[in-house]
Amino acid sequence: MTSNIKMGRNVSARMEKAPPSVWGLAWRRFLRHRAGVAAAIGFLLIVLVVAAAPGTIIQRDWAYRPNPLIVNTPPSTEHWLGTDEVGRDILSRLIYGGRVSLTVGVLSVVVSLSVGTVLGGVAGYFGGMVDSIIMRFTDIMLSIPGIFLIIALSVFFGPSVPTIVLSIGMLNWMSVARIVRSMFLSLREQEFVTAARAIGARDGRIMWQHILPNAISPLAVAATLSIGSAILTETSVSYLGLGIQPPMPSWGNMLKNAQDVIWSAPWVATFPGLMIFVTTLCINYMGDALRDALDPHMTL
Repeated sequence: MTSNIKMGRNVSARMEKAPPSVWGLAWRRFLRHRAGVAAAIGFLLIVLVVAAAPGTIIQRDWAYRPNPLIVNTPPSTEHWLGTDEVGRDILSRLIYGGRVSLTVGVLSVVVSLSVGTVLGGVAGYFGGMVDSIIMRFTDIMLSIPGIFLIIALSVFFGPSVPTIVLSIGMLNWMSVARIVRSMFLSLREQEFVTAARAIGARDGRIMWQHILPNAISPLAVAATLSIGSAILTETSVSYLGLGIQPPMPSWGNMLKNAQDVIWSAPWVATFPGLMIFVTTLCINYMGDALRDALDPHMTL
């Protein structure tokens, strides 16, 4: 009986002393980054409001239906952020436009991550002529002016959400490909890869089930930071009139529509610009915190 009690105490002591997992350590490091935690909370609130408010608290007509009787009305108890140049509620358009801008940002990052991961993984794993061809293609894509590619795709397919997602995704995959290639080059000679080859694992299985999971950390950081960059790109494209087209709101085309009344009704441009600023700032702080959290050299 006494020996059983001692064995139980030893097992519990070992369990208590068991080191935390890699993701557990990363989570603890992330929580120590106060600015990153605050940014994550702020971004989560923005996403929740944008996702939940339309159709429940905010009606679609408020964002889409013009009202010439209340054009450029300043903020009031009825319209908290005022109205725009055709009498639409700015708060409603910010929320509906946030849906579009955040969707474009996230989906374009999914496109760039998918293309960049596949091409970078193939180049880094096989090397040789395959690596040379893919990297030269990457260099060619980097030399193409981004605005030219966006104009070409907008003219060919027409300005729409899918076109903007595809355009921004095709502009950003090159950096992802380079990150993945460098990780695959360093990991393909590791012992766990050699062991997988020795037991007969196919190249595809080794690449995507053995090597790729070990390259998730830099990809997660790159994806987080790319969302903010994609939102800014969508803003720039919509401001030029090549992006999301009215009456569908986005933060970018709200700024474009406000440029004629910026001095007489500054709130029309202030609030969309503030939302872009706050959202991008939150994403960048989250990316910084995630980078520090996933750095194996960081201490608790």
